[in-house]
Amino acid sequence: MNRLSGKRALITGATGGIGSATASQFAMEGAAVLVTDHDRERVDALVETLAADGLDVDGAALDVTDPAQWERAVAQAVSAFGGLDTLINVAGIVAWEGIETTEQTDWDRVVAVNLTGTWLGMKAAMPALLTSDTASIVNTSSVLGIIGGGGAAAYHATKGAVRLLSKTAAVEYAERGVRVNSVHPGVISTPMISEILQAEGDQQADIQRTPMKRAGSAEEVAAGIVYLASDESSFMTGAELVIDGGLTAH
Repeated sequence: MNRLSGKRALITGATGGIGSATASQFAMEGAAVLVTDHDRERVDALVETLAADGLDVDGAALDVTDPAQWERAVAQAVSAFGGLDTLINVAGIVAWEGIETTEQTDWDRVVAVNLTGTWLGMKAAMPALLTSDTASIVNTSSVLGIIGGGGAAAYHATKGAVRLLSKTAAVEYAERGVRVNSVHPGVISTPMISEILQAEGDQQADIQRTPMKRAGSAEEVAAGIVYLASDESSFMTGAELVIDGGLTAH
């Protein structure tokens, strides 16, 4: 407990599986947390759920594709907490189609949320993060940002781009005191992954390709994010934390 005591964090996509688990663990570890999502009702429901568990967090609506909303969310965090130390970019969407079957509207939307939204968040939060002595950004990529799988062309492309965007930001800001790392979940039991597995129709095959022969939990991914946000990882930047049960070890 209290591994994040004194940290002030903004989390996107906080009402999803990994996002909500991360928000819960951050609050339990002593961080001041602003949870965000594009749907205000879902944000309010999450805040109430965490409050019922004895965890106090703030909430805000945030469409990660909108620079003005990013500016307001960062300003809210700075006003409420007196600053910002940690940005956790979890928000993401998926389209299943491959190269020929992806419509440009779907491609553009996935790029806007997964990639542009991550960049906009770093851009908006950086002035506040640069005033912190322990600044950390954690961007959520995927094992599908490391390996190919066929299909989901836009998702693969954006998650690979988030991986390298994180690395270039890590190099750019290393001497200025902001660490930037990426997290790469494998098959995780979240609503979004369940949708993926149902669409593929081969959940058992996906799990069988994972050496540990099971899906991971959102809490296991959140634990990795807590580590990257904590001072325990103070000599880590530009790293990829793969949490996939060995899937990419093949």
